[in-house]
Amino acid sequence: MLEIIPFPALKDNYIWLLKNKASKHIAIVDPGEAGPLLKLIKTERLNPIAILITHHHWDHVNGIADIVEIHDIPVYTPKTESVNCSTNPVDEGDKVSLPELELEFQLLNVPGHTSGAIAYYNDKYVFSGDTLFTAGCGRLFEGTPPQMHASLSKFKSLPDKTLLYCGHEYTVANLQFAQTVEPDNPAIQERLNKARQTRKNNQSTVPATLAIEKQTNPFLRCEEPDVIQAAERYAGSKLGNSTGVFGAIRKWKDNF
Repeated sequence: MLEIIPFPALKDNYIWLLKNKASKHIAIVDPGEAGPLLKLIKTERLNPIAILITHHHWDHVNGIADIVEIHDIPVYTPKTESVNCSTNPVDEGDKVSLPELELEFQLLNVPGHTSGAIAYYNDKYVFSGDTLFTAGCGRLFEGTPPQMHASLSKFKSLPDKTLLYCGHEYTVANLQFAQTVEPDNPAIQERLNKARQTRKNNQSTVPATLAIEKQTNPFLRCEEPDVIQAAERYAGSKLGNSTGVFGAIRKWKDNF
């Protein structure tokens, strides 16, 4: 009965709609704008029940105020970040129950992109915001390489079958970088070809399983010999551990 809908917003954002197909109840993840979404809600007679926010950046929160002005619903936000209209600050160890969707999410603290970013997950899905992207990860605007590497390790520990829902359509560009890091990784080339065709068809490349992320996302592969060697070539020196490898390839991606 559950449908997860990618709602394109702004330039390349996704607002995720978790919809009960029978009752038309929806939960909204990271509404960066409200206008087109409110039009859809009205046209399709959808019933919003909650807003889930992963981090405080404007392109994930700017639609909240206009939505709650019309729909009096709870707004779940990271406990350590300031988000307007927040009603339910949540932290790692907390749970978010959405009975209308027969869903319950647990929370992960995943700082790095922002200082208090969170992710919502259960045994099937994880909504990662801008921390973990398909084939990539977010820039370190507020966190440090050790923080982000630790956060990505949390995602990596989730089951392979888990579907990753992130906040932007960046897959092709991320895979182009991944191919630069690991030119001899056939899984990256295969995924890149598929992603390019998907985008030509104007379809979303998200979600992806964590299994394919672990095979093709360089930021989840910092213990792999080929990734270590590529990072050390870029850094021009030996890197003592996987955190150092992560820091090198994140800097490399920033300048890619």
